[in-house]
Amino acid sequence: MSQNSALDRVWTVPNIISLARLVLALVLFALIEGVAGQQDLAALVLFVFAAATDWVDGWYARKYGEVSRLGRIFDPLVDKVIVCGTFVLLADRTGSAILPWMALVIVVRELVVTAIRAEMERTGLDFSAAWSGKVKMVFQCAAIGLELGSRTWPELMVGSISIHQIAIGVVWLAVISTIWSGLEYVLAARPLLSQDS
Repeated sequence: MSQNSALDRVWTVPNIISLARLVLALVLFALIEGVAGQQDLAALVLFVFAAATDWVDGWYARKYGEVSRLGRIFDPLVDKVIVCGTFVLLADRTGSAILPWMALVIVVRELVVTAIRAEMERTGLDFSAAWSGKVKMVFQCAAIGLELGSRTWPELMVGSISIHQIAIGVVWLAVISTIWSGLEYVLAARPLLSQDS
């Protein structure tokens, strides 16, 4: 199989895993929209599972040579659907550590970077995730997990600090790292995007 035909494959194991994660995202959103406090534990477990298995499709694609053009776009897109959707839904809750403007920052950054990545793929250039993007993802996932955890176990304390207070701090780290990462991507892509076709 030629390299181009391998890149054009659609029904690869990594892409199927990404598709399964997209379905899990829809279930996650339904759980978050359920009766607050009664389905938060299920939402937390499902989110942790989806986040923990995020690396599986990428690892499999690299190990078994199943990297595809669709996969390079679809996998990060599914990540963004999970994170953005969860941030938006949690920001709508009374007393949430995630404020609506914070969710908006997350969504705008992800849309901008997705557009840049699509343009890079269109021109045949690699635009893999930068280190700052990976750090941002860690903070975003931690913020979501802590927010869901604070709803599940509101009395939980770490020393004299409540889990809700920890969630607030981590959400701020997520927002700051999101802005930093977004600016880094835009600056890195600016010369490439300004080139004539």
